[in-house]
Amino acid sequence: MNKKICIFNWSGGKDSTLALHYVLQDPSIEIRYLVTTVTEKYNRVSMHGVREALLIAQAEGIGIPLYQIRLGEMPDMETYNQSMAFHLAKFRKEGITHSIFGDIFLEDLRAYRENKLKEVGLSAIFPLWKRDTRDLIDEFLKLTYKTIIVCTQSDLENFCGEVVTSTLIDALPPNIDPCGENGEFHTFAFEGPIFRNKIPFTIGEKVFRTYPAPTSKADSADVCNAESGVSGFWYIDLVA
Repeated sequence: MNKKICIFNWSGGKDSTLALHYVLQDPSIEIRYLVTTVTEKYNRVSMHGVREALLIAQAEGIGIPLYQIRLGEMPDMETYNQSMAFHLAKFRKEGITHSIFGDIFLEDLRAYRENKLKEVGLSAIFPLWKRDTRDLIDEFLKLTYKTIIVCTQSDLENFCGEVVTSTLIDALPPNIDPCGENGEFHTFAFEGPIFRNKIPFTIGEKVFRTYPAPTSKADSADVCNAESGVSGFWYIDLVA
């Protein structure tokens, strides 16, 4: 069997977790690294705002080496693309052939990712692609995974800091995707089958931050979301 040697683009949230759950069961896939973009100034996962220490704890709990791509605060697209191209070329030289993402239905973001990978000779894998998002979150919970909402758009403050349950998903406004695929919210997964142990944390303060709204879905990959037009986000701090 010719194995696909892969990097896995790890955000630390529920979609990444479920996608990784699937590919770990595929004998044709070997994952070399979990790759995460981290904001250098704050030592936090880009956009999600999760502390580096918790990201490291996730990777150690999963048992796959973590590869951090360190970024400046709110990089412009040229800077972001240059940084990603450098690291992707490095991966290619190491014999990596594929890059795995937890994206579900954002066509322009998928096209952006595939085009950038093609430039360095890599291919993309999307394990969750075109799955119904309510089915995905229901399956995630049925598999006994646990995740907490760490970031929400401005009008979802009441959900920030809440552990995701079926009841919580039912309570989301009707225009909000059950998986937050349009950038409405982001999560931190802390327990479930791919983790060797539950990741401990305590809940810290909740803060509101504003950002310049990006102009394309590609811009939103590691900054914020363009579809919603929202530039303000609530964050709950998780303390390791």
